[in-house]
Amino acid sequence: MIVTPANDRSNDHTRRARRKQDRPSELLGAALELFVEKGFAATRVEEVARRAGVSKGTLFLYYESKEELFKAVVRESVASRYPEWSSEIDAFTGPASVLLRNSMHVWWSRYGATRASGISKLVMSEANNFPELALFYQREVIEPGRALIRRILQRGVDSGEFKPMDMHYGVFAVLAPMIFLVMWKHSLGSCAGDSSRIVAEHYIDAQMDTILGGLCAQPAAHAHHEGQGRS
Repeated sequence: MIVTPANDRSNDHTRRARRKQDRPSELLGAALELFVEKGFAATRVEEVARRAGVSKGTLFLYYESKEELFKAVVRESVASRYPEWSSEIDAFTGPASVLLRNSMHVWWSRYGATRASGISKLVMSEANNFPELALFYQREVIEPGRALIRRILQRGVDSGEFKPMDMHYGVFAVLAPMIFLVMWKHSLGSCAGDSSRIVAEHYIDAQMDTILGGLCAQPAAHAHHEGQGRS
């Protein structure tokens, strides 16, 4: 009879407990990869479980359906970031033009440049087939994002730095180039030749120069501030 030493049993128990604790994040990581690679409809929960190294039954202990798994991925990779971004906007004391430019760069570095931004393309591609998930994404991601942009634009208008504007469409004017950049990254950008290559940071600055040229009450107010205030 082989007796396992008490300290080995304790270590095994600790490893199992740690593994169980890490399992939700492992499942979300595997799901994110597959959703971005294959889309929502083509991804099967069996594949997610296999990539995470667990059984299908184990996955359903944490997420009762593929839809709930998708919602958890969105909350983890995107929606959970909004309180942080909101606090940074509140703490920023410079001009609204610099805040807007920096916010777009921060958004890109923390989300757009990551694998998670593929979720945006997925939702736009499959929204008509999964309207409930599209409404969820609208509520959890798009509306809070629009609210943050609106706060920045309103700050500029209130201070006299920006011209009065239709806020509804002003927000979309800022969002549109960023949506294009994400869609490009996860489609044609992966196979574009040198003549069509887009350097995201340069693209964002070019778009902000154009947008701020229209927004700012004084032309000099939107001059590029290299690196100022970026996180």
